[in-house]
Amino acid sequence: MENKQINPSQVIEADAVIVGAGPVGLFQVFELGLLEIKAHVIDSLPVVGGQCVELYPDKPIYDIPAVPVCTGQELTDNLLKQIEPFEPTFHLNQEVTLVQRREDGRFDLETSIGTRFITKTIFIAAGVGSFQPRTLKVEGIEAFEGSQLFYRVKDPSQFEGKNLVICGGGDSALDWALALAGKAESVVVLHRREDFRAAPSSVAKMKEMCDNYEMQFIIGQVTGIETKEDKLSEIKVTGADGVTRRLPLDTLLVFFGLSPKLGPIAEWGLDIERKQLKVVNTEKFETNIPGIFAVGDINTYPGKKKLILSGFHEAALAAFGAAPYIFPDKKIHMQYTTTSPKLHKILGVETPVFD
Repeated sequence: MENKQINPSQVIEADAVIVGAGPVGLFQVFELGLLEIKAHVIDSLPVVGGQCVELYPDKPIYDIPAVPVCTGQELTDNLLKQIEPFEPTFHLNQEVTLVQRREDGRFDLETSIGTRFITKTIFIAAGVGSFQPRTLKVEGIEAFEGSQLFYRVKDPSQFEGKNLVICGGGDSALDWALALAGKAESVVVLHRREDFRAAPSSVAKMKEMCDNYEMQFIIGQVTGIETKEDKLSEIKVTGADGVTRRLPLDTLLVFFGLSPKLGPIAEWGLDIERKQLKVVNTEKFETNIPGIFAVGDINTYPGKKKLILSGFHEAALAAFGAAPYIFPDKKIHMQYTTTSPKLHKILGVETPVFD
């Protein structure tokens, strides 16, 4: 898998850009690849997998055809293996901020870090939208975001030797608490209740470390802050007993989960119904803007079911719907991966010989 960071002065000419690297976006790569269409994939998250990896990587999924059970991470890993022959280029940790129709019928597309494309088609497979961290609602705290307040960890080394308070009760909070304990000067886990939503093994390890005075666990919520010389010096923590105490710190890490937002997609001139993109028809899952397709949970149409397998079906038809924009003079024939020597060559497998 190639994750590219492009020089902002460089413009990438593409046949297809997929917005969203969840399971449906990854399968869209496959369906386009069978038609010899190379895809670039953009996602706001730093890793591929979308909801499956970000929200439930270890939870079982039971409704993938011919796969009795798999985790979100396993599904993502298998899809990545399936699309390897098509060598898609991934542009992660960035959000599409601009889409405009060009005079030649193609689209100008730009991301939040300045990556620019000229593309013939766009496939929006953004699930329920881009995921944004749920923020801490405390007056004045936003001033310290990026300096002492963090909702994601990009460089763990910057927290070494610091007095850390880590808020949250899920896997992210405990994973980072366990990872940073011993490297940070101190680690305090702050959660509003005693029960956690994290893996039981992580909870047990955290409690063991607390018993050994390697970290501390406090039940309560952040209700205020104190500053000193324009820096965050303390947080006010209100406990279950209603008493508010002050907790000194250098850095605050907050993991309250992720909230889906439609984001800039809402400004692209697409028909939207209840924060979902309306498709013109279910023959090719094209939106009201020719050349822009919507697949997976982001779209809506009569009878829509928000299932991964539905998204896979939509991706197949969207690929065929997009082919005339990319190959206007080429007749596209339906072929089967079981019997087509051409598809076997594309996939890099040998054509079986039957006696």
